Amino acid sequence: MTANERETLTKVPAVTLGFWIIKILATTLGETGGDSVSMTWLGETTAQAGQSGLNGYLVGTAIFGLLLAVLIWAQIRATRFNPWLYWATIIASTTAGTTLADFADRSLGIGYPGGSLLLLACVLGTLYAWYRSLGSVSVNTVVSPREELFYWITITFSQTLGTALGDWVADAGLGYSGGALVFGVALLIVAAIYYFRAGVSHVFLFWVAFILTRPLGATVGDFFDKPIAKGGLDVSLPLASLILLAVIVALILVLPQRAGRPKEAASPA
Repeated sequence: MTANERETLTKVPAVTLGFWIIKILATTLGETGGDSVSMTWLGETTAQAGQSGLNGYLVGTAIFGLLLAVLIWAQIRATRFNPWLYWATIIASTTAGTTLADFADRSLGIGYPGGSLLLLACVLGTLYAWYRSLGSVSVNTVVSPREELFYWITITFSQTLGTALGDWVADAGLGYSGGALVFGVALLIVAAIYYFRAGVSHVFLFWVAFILTRPLGATVGDFFDKPIAKGGLDVSLPLASLILLAVIVALILVLPQRAGRPKEAASPA
C-alpha cells in the first residue's frame, strides 16, 4: 500500500453488516462487564447505591474511564486502522458508559429520565461542536487526531446515553426482553429508512443507529443476569461477559475488517 493510499483510509472500520453485529455484541458485553465490576466485584446494588463507603459505580467508572483514556490515546497515536485496538476501545467506552450512567442515574439520584436527557444534550452538544469545527460529523472523515478525538468523545457520550435509555424503558414496565424488542424494532426501522428512503442523511441515520444499539445491548445484557422471577435468565455476569468476549474475538477473526474510506461518506454502501 502506498503512502497516498494510506492517507485515504480512515482510522475506523467501514460500516458493514459485520460492524453492526460486533457493535451490538460489544454493547452487550459493556453492560455485563460493567455490572460485573460495579455489582458483582464491588458489591454495588441499586438499593444500596451511594449508601456504602465504597461507591461501586463511581469506582467502576474510574477504572474503565482510565482504561478508555489509555486506549483512546493509543488509537489516536496509531498510524492506521487496527481492528483489535478499535474494538478494545469500543468495549472500554461501553463499559465506562454503563458504570457512568448507573452512577448518574442511581448514585446522584437524577433518575433515568434526567440522566437520559442530560446525556442526550451531551451527545448533541458534542456533535454540534464537531460539525462547527470540521464541517462534517461523518465517521468516514476520521483521518486525523482532531476528528478522532471528537469521534471518541461522541461515542462515549452515546454509549452512556444508551445505557440510561435502556434502563429507563425496561424500568417503565416493558422489562428487559420487552425493551430489547423495542430497540430491535427501532433499529430495523432505521435500516429500512436507510435502504428505501434515499433522501435521508446517511450520517444522521448512522448516529441514530449507533445510539440505539447501546440500549439494545443494555437490555439484552440485563436480560442475561436478572433472576428468572424478574423475566431474566439468571446467568452469572462474569460468565456472560466471558462468553460474549469469546464470540467477539471469533467474529473479529472471521469477519472482514477493513478501514473505511473518506469517499464512502456519501455512498449508500
